[in-house]
Amino acid sequence: MAFQGKKLINNPDDVVTEFIEGLVETYPGLQYLDGFPEVKVVIRADASGATYDKVAVISGGGSGHEPAHAGFVGEGMLTASICGDVFASPSVDSILAGIRAVTGPMGCLLIVMNYTGDRLNFGLAAEQARSEGYKIETVIVGDDCALPPLLGIAGRRGLAGTIFVNKIAGAAAAAGLSLADVAAEAKRASQMVGTMGVALSVCTLPGQVTSDRLGPGKMELGLGIHGEPGAAVADLQPVDVVVSHVLKQILSSETNYVPITRGNRVVLMINGLGATPVMELMITAGKTVPKLQLEFGLAVERVYTGSFMTSLDMAGFSISIMKADQTLLQRLDAPTKAPHWPVGSAGNRPPAKIPVPLPPSRSTKSEESLSRPLQLSEQGRILEVAIEAAVNAVIGLRDSLNDWDSKVGDGDCGSTMYSGATAILDDMKKYYPLNDAAETVNEIGSSVRRAMGGTSGVLYNIFSKAAYARLKANSDSTVTAKQWAEAFEAAIDAVSKYGGASAGYRTLLDALIPALSVLKERLTAGDDSSTAFVLSSEAALAGAESTKDMQAQCGVGMLQAGRSSYVSAAILATVPDPGAMAAAAWYRAAALAVKAKYEKASS
Repeated sequence: MAFQGKKLINNPDDVVTEFIEGLVETYPGLQYLDGFPEVKVVIRADASGATYDKVAVISGGGSGHEPAHAGFVGEGMLTASICGDVFASPSVDSILAGIRAVTGPMGCLLIVMNYTGDRLNFGLAAEQARSEGYKIETVIVGDDCALPPLLGIAGRRGLAGTIFVNKIAGAAAAAGLSLADVAAEAKRASQMVGTMGVALSVCTLPGQVTSDRLGPGKMELGLGIHGEPGAAVADLQPVDVVVSHVLKQILSSETNYVPITRGNRVVLMINGLGATPVMELMITAGKTVPKLQLEFGLAVERVYTGSFMTSLDMAGFSISIMKADQTLLQRLDAPTKAPHWPVGSAGNRPPAKIPVPLPPSRSTKSEESLSRPLQLSEQGRILEVAIEAAVNAVIGLRDSLNDWDSKVGDGDCGSTMYSGATAILDDMKKYYPLNDAAETVNEIGSSVRRAMGGTSGVLYNIFSKAAYARLKANSDSTVTAKQWAEAFEAAIDAVSKYGGASAGYRTLLDALIPALSVLKERLTAGDDSSTAFVLSSEAALAGAESTKDMQAQCGVGMLQAGRSSYVSAAILATVPDPGAMAAAAWYRAAALAVKAKYEKASS
């Protein structure tokens, strides 16, 4: 069923002139001739026919293909662009106005896409300009590879490969070459490029209905940039398959569209047709390059991916391949101020991928220092006991945590914590450097990052990394109780900073913040470290239990806070926060294990 197309426009008859007005407002280096609506010409602001001392390069055609061609006006590319109405050739008067505006004594090259209306109107304008004394050369570009080569008088259609020709001619003109030489380079480039498009939808002209010619699950191979029928309609296929078909068509030795053979250097353009997401264009580019290299034996020197010549809101892409040599590459790499020519594509290509850098603990330390010691120090034994007790407490609490979480969250808190706890237990037995407290805490963070999903995993990793950074700042190999408290405080601060919660938000911090407060208080009072640890763990448990009396805060994206904010107060009053209960459980278990270890050692 056809329906009215949605467009962010005013009067459909004014879309081209209003586009031009917006373009020159956006780019100060561009101007337009004051001849609306009959004359629609965009020119370089620094190019005046009376004084311009280089060859003027002009292209154009029907509008609706933006950024082509007006977006490629600028030093080093086009001197002017002649804009017709949507999908309509520009008038002879517009073309003549453009020629007169920018052509100096060096003459003018017209680059014309191979459509009957463009050829006739640009041709007539060229003849009229010559009669006025201007030096004019014309190059016709027909790079379409979708339809059979022998098409009588019409010939191959001009497509996105024209953008390459514009750039090469513009760079040659900027280098000061004569009109004959600029035209020769442009003509040679036009003979070296082939293009084929694939559409997933047809386009909708301003003010008209959207066609349903291309049904669901279908794609059209070789669809024209004005919506003309292509070579075939086929079922939608994965992009790998589509790219293979397009490349075989362009590079076919039977049709000989382009003089490209194995061993040649080429440049590639992946062109979006107007409604294709950048993600899909980049996927297409990523699949096209290795196919050209491995299946066709070509050296891909440059890749240009983006929307260069569109068809209004058509979904799909075209692929253009041009045979390259050093001169052509220099023209493509030459600087330009054309606003829509892609930056960053010039130059030699470094390797596409490099190794992932290892964290400092892995790259600068020996394997021995990051493996489980053969002999544990006293600190190492205490650390081992604390870690083992903490993770076993979490493991034993899995079902309760899931039950609580099913009432206030998504029911997986216990499973998530269980995954992290079992990973820590397994990794500790294999390679935790327990005699080095800081590195052990760092490795706990690595285990958590690998094994725990969701927000919980991220926050506990942040917790571990912040504690590690504070412990690492200490030069002594033995960590004092005060230093552990400082590391604990740094970890809590980091979780609060990045998680966005604090005390009273129904999160793990409701257990850990009271624990930190009591720990610092008891250490300052002179209690021994194990006693202070146990007393602070009681505060952690009380803090976790108190979350039943709290209303979750809206907008907090940390552990249960966000989800609990949508749960009724009646339910929250019966259920403690699972994240807080998990934190209290591992903290309490570690404290009791350390206390028991000290008591056993002193008995």
